[in-house]
Amino acid sequence: MTETQDNASAVVIAARSDAARNRARLLEAAARLVAERGAEHVTMREVAEAAGLGKGTLFRRFGDREGLLLALLDETEAEFQEAYTAGPPPLGPGAPAVDRLAAFGCALLGRIATDADLGAALGRQVSYARHAGSGSGRTFHRHASTLLYDMGLDGDHDMLAHALLAFTSFEAADYLREELGAPTTRLQATWVDLIRRLAQPEGT
Repeated sequence: MTETQDNASAVVIAARSDAARNRARLLEAAARLVAERGAEHVTMREVAEAAGLGKGTLFRRFGDREGLLLALLDETEAEFQEAYTAGPPPLGPGAPAVDRLAAFGCALLGRIATDADLGAALGRQVSYARHAGSGSGRTFHRHASTLLYDMGLDGDHDMLAHALLAFTSFEAADYLREELGAPTTRLQATWVDLIRRLAQPEGT
């Protein structure tokens, strides 16, 4: 490798390192502001100022406000992902698939009703489509689809997972809780009932 190539590689590595540091600073600033003021009150300008960076850097890195919140959401979902992929049963491995899926939906619905849950606070600020297509949203869907398959269920596991998770969306759950007065325990019981019915062989 020539000296010119070495210099070019060093420039690329430095640029990537700067980009990674800027991303971390922006997410840290966003998380701090969200914790202090609530996700609904945080603007892109305030995040950039808190991070000591220009708005242009923020928009280049995340695209728009929803992109920033989704990136922060993916960061905050790591603990929950660890719980349902490697934690104790029935949410984690070691329980039958039907019990794991029942526990998974109940956990999602319980988080929606928890004001202090940062993931729920962030999720409410983005559209259903953006949330479902985010890293955490795709991971949720893949987990539900896999458990439906492991249950031995016939049918389109991909679409069934989408249908089930729509019930746990912020839009649906908030409407049922706030407009119809359905408590979270009723939503969780309905989820479990749905999963048990799916698990029953036809004719039983």
